[in-house]
Amino acid sequence: MTTWVDTPAGGRERGPRGVMRAWISVIIAPRQFFANAVAPGDQAPGLVFGITIATAYVAGLFAGNPSHIPQLSNDPVTSAAITVIVVMLLIAPAILHLTAALQTILLILIVPDRAGVSETVQIIAYAAAPCIIAGVPIAALRVICTAYAATLLIIGIREVHATSTLRATLAAGIPASLLFGSALGGISAGVELFQSLEILQLCEII
Repeated sequence: MTTWVDTPAGGRERGPRGVMRAWISVIIAPRQFFANAVAPGDQAPGLVFGITIATAYVAGLFAGNPSHIPQLSNDPVTSAAITVIVVMLLIAPAILHLTAALQTILLILIVPDRAGVSETVQIIAYAAAPCIIAGVPIAALRVICTAYAATLLIIGIREVHATSTLRATLAAGIPASLLFGSALGGISAGVELFQSLEILQLCEII
């Protein structure tokens, strides 16, 4: 489950440079990235990538709004550090694989001829790339990040599982809503943005 293919392609190379290359590639050329960089049984790079994104998200969330830091000790910095470590070691891998399990079930129902579970794990991990800055407390930015992540998930499913855009969208809907909309704050940011726009319109009328 965590093997690293010896001769990786695309963004799947070792170390920070590999993670950075993968991030750039999936952001600017997602179709090519998913077609070339997702390989059967090659979950380790995707897992590392997903954990990196989750860690950056939590760090940005805590830096922008310290009230989100759990009170695990009297020192906020210590509490934040402990939380980040827990996210890296436990929460991010668990959420990634739970989302992949749900996504696999939906793919079984919607896409009869598909790739394997390993590829699905990688798709979800790489689709989260825009959320690296989704923790920043700017509603419009969070909406853009999570919406693009959901779009990348659809593209990844379509390319890797060789299905239509419609089937990919249907299969990705629930996992994207739970992961990017709920867990990473896309829905709450959308509500906040909508309310702020309503207030601005009301002020203009007055």
